[in-house]
Amino acid sequence: MPPPRTKHRPLLLATTFLSLLLLLSLLSAAHRAFAVADDDGHRARVLLAGDGERNADADHAAAVDRHCAGTLHRDVCVSTLSTIPNLAQKPLRDVISVVVGRAASAVRASSSNCTSYLLRPRQLRMRDRLALSDCLELFGHTLDLLGKAAAELSAGNSTAEESVAGVQTVLSAAMTNQYTCLDGFAGPSASEDGRVRPYIQGRIYHVAHLVSNSLAMVRRLPQRQRGRSLRANEPLEGYGRVRRGFPSWVSASDRRRLQQQGGGGGVAADVVVAKDGSGKFTTVSEAVAAAPNNSETRYVIYIKAGGYFENVEVGSEKTNIMFVGDGMWKTVIKASRNVVDNSTTFRSATLAVVGTGFLARDITVENAAGPSKHQAVALRVNADLSAFYRCSFAGYQDTLYAHSLRQFYRDCDIYGTVDFIFGDAAVVLQNCNLYARRPDPNQKNVFTAQGREDPNQNTGIAIQGCKVAAAADLVPVQANFSSYLGRPWKTYSRTVFMQSKIDSLIHPRGWLEWNGSFALDTLYYAEYMNRGDGANTSARVSWPGYHVLTDATDAANFTVLNFVQGDLWLNSSSFPYILGLS
Repeated sequence: MPPPRTKHRPLLLATTFLSLLLLLSLLSAAHRAFAVADDDGHRARVLLAGDGERNADADHAAAVDRHCAGTLHRDVCVSTLSTIPNLAQKPLRDVISVVVGRAASAVRASSSNCTSYLLRPRQLRMRDRLALSDCLELFGHTLDLLGKAAAELSAGNSTAEESVAGVQTVLSAAMTNQYTCLDGFAGPSASEDGRVRPYIQGRIYHVAHLVSNSLAMVRRLPQRQRGRSLRANEPLEGYGRVRRGFPSWVSASDRRRLQQQGGGGGVAADVVVAKDGSGKFTTVSEAVAAAPNNSETRYVIYIKAGGYFENVEVGSEKTNIMFVGDGMWKTVIKASRNVVDNSTTFRSATLAVVGTGFLARDITVENAAGPSKHQAVALRVNADLSAFYRCSFAGYQDTLYAHSLRQFYRDCDIYGTVDFIFGDAAVVLQNCNLYARRPDPNQKNVFTAQGREDPNQNTGIAIQGCKVAAAADLVPVQANFSSYLGRPWKTYSRTVFMQSKIDSLIHPRGWLEWNGSFALDTLYYAEYMNRGDGANTSARVSWPGYHVLTDATDAANFTVLNFVQGDLWLNSSSFPYILGLS
């Protein structure tokens, strides 16, 4: 029998239906709640990511500002660093390495540009072709220098003073190379239509500006400060007394070679050059060509007495070469290239030295072009760690082209008229005789024309313990010509005369303008404890950049020890030198 019907069943169904509706409503609300929560979480994640990106951008911008502070070409710096990933996390050395790498890429582009122009069928004047060839050579040297800088920076030796000084040295030279390229298009025989230099200079300036920014950053690398003013007899830790000492880059065997008395006959030479056929070669160029490439040991070329009429180049691959002659004016290398006859100044050198570690002793190098031929170089040196002892260099305008890198001259005689010691090396001349010759009518004698383009280059000319005098041909007519210690070839020209004997030929003003007020407030010219009739500083120029030094600490910045780090390399040369002040 079926269960009895009841009157409460409709109510039960209604209650069940309402319960289902409530459950569905709760589920729907829960779904909406989870959806909203998920959407809010997504938005939160997006907001957090956006904040992170904004923070990263801010950190990157702050790093750009920090690294570009103090650079001379900020727009180039900002555009360069803005594209470096994770800049804020990179140490300064790595940042500089990136900029150096960008400079190398720019050099390759500039080289390609010059090559394409040189190969164009249009007529180029001989001087322009030579200038473009100079540029290509200089670009090749620049890539080598930038490679050395990158290697030193990647070594991670962040506190060693010699490491930082080495980077400054090669970067300074890399910059000098760019301006030397452009200098080749100036002068009496340069192209008058102006088509060559404007075509190439934009890329070259870009390289120079990248290198300039690198130099500014390098100055902020931590380094050990020497801060010492060595006297002649003061012992230098690790090297003993320096009265008859040598910088450490000169080996003991080289020291013996360089200190031997008399001619080169007593030197154990690897090869002999003799005009009379008694040696293996009759020309110096043949002997250089036969020398080993990239030698890590000293290779000695003995050049017997005689006149060798040739232009000699010691290329970058010819490292650690040494020339030994039979004495000044006995062994003579002589030529006469000059700017008037369509050479560039860079290419005019009788002897051009590029290979690192070059030494020379007891020889004369002469450019016999004469005063009317304008720029005519006897010796050009763009070789690092190069030294010359008991040598003479004779010419008129631009005799000694101390082009770049670290150089040292001891007991040498230098003859010339206009700007006859010039260039942008870090160079110390010690115990040398500097002789002004008789110039052409209406010319003035100027002993130095230093070529520093950037305040962060560690370059300049330091003349210590030398004699500044008139040559025999000038003495009778000395009153007819004015002679000056120097003039500013480039914006940050830097030259110091210290502890030297300055004769009466020097004009009371001491220094000469280059062109009006150019560089007078940016140059650095100084005199320290000089003597002689021309050493009185009371009537000297009043330029902002001229200084009379009275503090030995200031003068010590331009000694062999501090200016060319001579304690690290001269010892192997066997040439005598004084590390500090005498």
